[in-house]
Amino acid sequence: MGTIISTGIILLGTLFVIGLAGILIAKKLVYIAAPNEVLIFSGRGGYRTIKGGRGYRVPLIETVDRIDLTNMIIDVAVRNAYARGGIPLTVQGVANIKVAGHQPLLGNAVERFMGMERRTIIKIAKDTLEGNLRGVLSQLTPEQVNDDKLRFAEKLLEEAEHDLSKLGLILDTMKIQHVEDDVGYLDSIGRRRTAEVIKQARVAEANAKSESTQKEASNTQAARVRDIQAEMKILEANTSKRVRDAETAREAMIAEQIGEVHALIAEAREDIGVQEARVEQVRRQLQADNIAPAQANMERLQAEAKGRAAKITEDGKATVAVLDEMIKTWKSGGDSARDIFLMQKLQGVMGSLVDTIDDVQIDRLTVLPGDGSTAQKAVTLVEELKAGVGVDVPKLLDRISGGPSES
Repeated sequence: MGTIISTGIILLGTLFVIGLAGILIAKKLVYIAAPNEVLIFSGRGGYRTIKGGRGYRVPLIETVDRIDLTNMIIDVAVRNAYARGGIPLTVQGVANIKVAGHQPLLGNAVERFMGMERRTIIKIAKDTLEGNLRGVLSQLTPEQVNDDKLRFAEKLLEEAEHDLSKLGLILDTMKIQHVEDDVGYLDSIGRRRTAEVIKQARVAEANAKSESTQKEASNTQAARVRDIQAEMKILEANTSKRVRDAETAREAMIAEQIGEVHALIAEAREDIGVQEARVEQVRRQLQADNIAPAQANMERLQAEAKGRAAKITEDGKATVAVLDEMIKTWKSGGDSARDIFLMQKLQGVMGSLVDTIDDVQIDRLTVLPGDGSTAQKAVTLVEELKAGVGVDVPKLLDRISGGPSES
């Protein structure tokens, strides 16, 4: 009985050891592939791949290798790469590359990169991309490269796809970060386009301002028109109200004026009698104060005038009678009557002349005949000498002859 138990224990221990050894052997022979890697089983006349699963390695016959499928970030840069037209460019970009995880590209990657380090794969991919980048640049002008970097990257993807697929690589993305040239070609293009953009922006701004100004002016005009229309409506309402008020006031004023006129007419009628009595009173007062005295004065003046006229008439008649007598005497006296008449009148004339001149004494009055005889001429000459030069010829002759002198 004890022997049987011992034998069972040994058997169980043996089975445990065998099971443990089997587990350890299975762990060494079973390989599990992560989602971002591929297992390569090789050694039995070829190779097999497992992605995202598990596989068993045949001991002593097969070997297992792993290929990393994670993304590789590669900085791509080319300098002095000539674009179409002979302009050297410097281009910098970033590429995302990974090893293909599906056939037939995976086979290409296995054949070329099995056992290589990751940095070696990155260097190969970078050299390949830079060569493709130079090839793409030679087909494009600097303007195309600088203006449309997205289109440039797409064309680069097209060009690089063929070469990368031969290597078993996939280019996920390619971003061009910077494009420049050493001769300043792109800068001149940029300045010209910047100027054009600024010009267009200024034109657009001016147009926008013009449209804004026009719209603002239109809005202001419309608002002003609305205000004017509102003011016109208010003015029309006020005018209508004023017209109605004026019409009402006019009727009241007309009635008031009619009443005032009637009152004035009645007052005037009442005043007519008073004025007529006042006129009669004034007429009588004037008759007593002015007309009656004036009439009496007129009668007095008329009487005085008739008296003066009668006297003048009588004096005239007397004068006529005297003149008639003088005429008769003149006619009866002949030539001597005229001299006598003149001598009579001369005394009065000389008196009148002397009265007009003070301190005048008449020394002598000489009457010359008017017949033009020699005596008249001699007397006239003597008187003219005495009057003109102060020489008294008769007096001078008297002195010469020794006659008496006049003091």
